[in-house]
Amino acid sequence: MTRQQAFVGAGFLLTVVVVGPLGFWLGGQQFSAASQSERPVLYWYDPMVPETHFDEPGKSPFMDMDLVPRYAGEPDAPSGVAINPGVVQNLGIRFALVERTSTGATIRASGILAFNDRTLATVQAKQDGFVERSHGRAVGDTVRAGDPLVDLRVPAWSGAVAEYLSLRDGSDPTLAEAARRRLGALGVPSEAVQAAEREGAAPTVFTIRAPVSGAIGSLDARPGAALGAGASIATINGLSPVWLVVSVPQGSLGAIKAGSAADIRFPAFPGEDFSGRVDAILPAANIANRTVEVRIALENRDGRLRPGLTGDVSLSATSGGDALSVPSEAVIRTGLRNLVIVARPDGSFEPVEVMLGAAVGSRLEIKTGISEGQQVVASGQFLIDSEANLTGVLERLRDAKADATPAVYKSTGRVTAIDANGVAIAHAPVAVLNWPEMTMSFGWGGLPHDIAVGDTVAFSFRKGGAGYVLSAIARTGAPQ
Repeated sequence: MTRQQAFVGAGFLLTVVVVGPLGFWLGGQQFSAASQSERPVLYWYDPMVPETHFDEPGKSPFMDMDLVPRYAGEPDAPSGVAINPGVVQNLGIRFALVERTSTGATIRASGILAFNDRTLATVQAKQDGFVERSHGRAVGDTVRAGDPLVDLRVPAWSGAVAEYLSLRDGSDPTLAEAARRRLGALGVPSEAVQAAEREGAAPTVFTIRAPVSGAIGSLDARPGAALGAGASIATINGLSPVWLVVSVPQGSLGAIKAGSAADIRFPAFPGEDFSGRVDAILPAANIANRTVEVRIALENRDGRLRPGLTGDVSLSATSGGDALSVPSEAVIRTGLRNLVIVARPDGSFEPVEVMLGAAVGSRLEIKTGISEGQQVVASGQFLIDSEANLTGVLERLRDAKADATPAVYKSTGRVTAIDANGVAIAHAPVAVLNWPEMTMSFGWGGLPHDIAVGDTVAFSFRKGGAGYVLSAIARTGAPQ
């Protein structure tokens, strides 16, 4: 064989060795691409943040890598979080059953006694006059209906009574009757008219009496004061019934109706029970504390219940049957939605969005999202009010692994950058993590820094803290 024939044979062999496998690989890639192109792409995602979906391909906003397509028919990553039972106990995780309970309950709240505004009476001067006497009354005094408040001199009243008396003794009874009706229109007290008829003379002083029983709320007429027509003389607040004004959480409002029974105890009367009825539910809610005021009417014939006293109330909520419920501390309110952490039979956990109903005591009614008999996490640490905090909790759960040694992954690549915090490696795909070929940073993990930029390396890594750290690294080639 000549030297030229030898070179030709060697070239042919090299072509078979190199081009043959390359052609086979390219064919496989084309077959794989063709098979994937037949399936529609549902969305694109970053394998490092799989819960975030994108409508178009492109660069990931989180890592220096291309987004990966998710094809129809591919299984999604599991959403549950597995935790070792020992870790569950160490974290203080407590469970509660989803139960079907009665929606009727007793709502407990505190309230303050107040005057009943429906029994408020206002006493006014009907004509111009002067205050002759106040009968020693003061604001806060209690009076009965008919008790004298003030004595007034009212010239218009005296003249009208005198005119009526002169017509009464005349020959025309029609004029006399008209004059008497005029006295009523002017507001002359009927007892003054009767006294004038008995005595035959018009009075010069008129006594104004309390129209209702109660406490004097204001007293504007003092001896010697001049009063104009329509001026206020006094206001009287009725003492029975009185109102107990209670602030009820808005979540319990749907279970309270007008007429609902209420049991009250006052610290001023220890060991004594009082009963009342819901008189009204005010139409506006308090924005600051998210409560609604409820007025409870109580009889107070003996006057012992004084406005300003505090009382503890037990309201009987109306029952609407049975409903699914969980303890209120099991619900995570993010502001956008309401979630519970459901414990799966396999020991993993999953956040589930639920629709809430009414609050019944210490439990919340659940309308949709979970079913009877499921277990939910009821630990206090899950009472979170933002989506970001919820993500942080789930990340902490993911970090709590069953064994002390985290999973270790292996790959190869080329070192692209080095600093005191770690090393950046352009690495090959990591199938177990569903990572494609990309460049990312790894922490040193306590390893010696004997690697140079450009080295080809084989390395292993694990999840640690907020990122990934190296557990081993070895140079497999000189710097390039």
